[in-house]
Amino acid sequence: MVRVYIQLDTARLFFDTVGAQLEPGPDNMQERPTLLVLHGGPGFDHSTLRPYFDRFADDFQVIYLDHRGSGRSTGDPDTWKLDQWADDIAAFCEVLNISHPVVFGQSFGGMVAMHYAARHPQGPSKLILSSTCAQFRLDETKKMMRRLGGDVAAEMADDFFSNPSRERFDQYAQVCLPLYSQSENPDAAGFRNRAIQRPEVAVHFFGQEMKDMDMRGEVAGITCPTLVLGGALDPVTPPVCSEEIARAVGDNATLEMFDGCGHGVHRDDPDGAERVMRAFLLAA
Repeated sequence: MVRVYIQLDTARLFFDTVGAQLEPGPDNMQERPTLLVLHGGPGFDHSTLRPYFDRFADDFQVIYLDHRGSGRSTGDPDTWKLDQWADDIAAFCEVLNISHPVVFGQSFGGMVAMHYAARHPQGPSKLILSSTCAQFRLDETKKMMRRLGGDVAAEMADDFFSNPSRERFDQYAQVCLPLYSQSENPDAAGFRNRAIQRPEVAVHFFGQEMKDMDMRGEVAGITCPTLVLGGALDPVTPPVCSEEIARAVGDNATLEMFDGCGHGVHRDDPDGAERVMRAFLLAA
């Protein structure tokens, strides 16, 4: 087995690809566009998004990346910062000579994607921001957790996000994570079973970076076409979060909300999510 990494100054990043970068044309080899897929968490890995996005390899070279500190990638805790995670995307594309990728970000990956687009405005050609937020809304999270899981889920979310710790993470994972998926498919939540999990990264991020995060001002400067996807029953980035992102991005944003879906519309409504994303990806 050959595992593919790139070495940056302070981390080694793992990535995997589906689909060719070059395809034969009549007179030469033609380069296909890149779809860079950024997983959530943090502390999980890219396998949480497999195999769903493999289907886009018919038109794109699909690249899955493990963020620093997550999965098979390295990186010391003092580099676990949104600025660094965003700059990693720019460095990754520079090393591999990837020009103007389409960047998909799920949850935490969406936070990295929008921060990357704001810090490196000439980087992405398009953005897809799925089940994510520019500002964490604990008030709305508690409301949705209570709706889906009762007072216990709401109190557990409040405890964990107000004062993250490994013990609280384990409790949150047991009570609240099962509420993320609202799919009728019993296998939809199985992605967590195959993922490499590093809870210490999540505890660090939620306690130090996300708690006071507010990117609404900076995402107003995003100039590339942006598709914002949200689930109407998302308990951790509820609908107001998707609405705030679309409002901040403004005319460059398209908002698509999915009834009956939770945290990750590609899992809860695969056909509907694919239809919306393909239309966005193929638009001029």
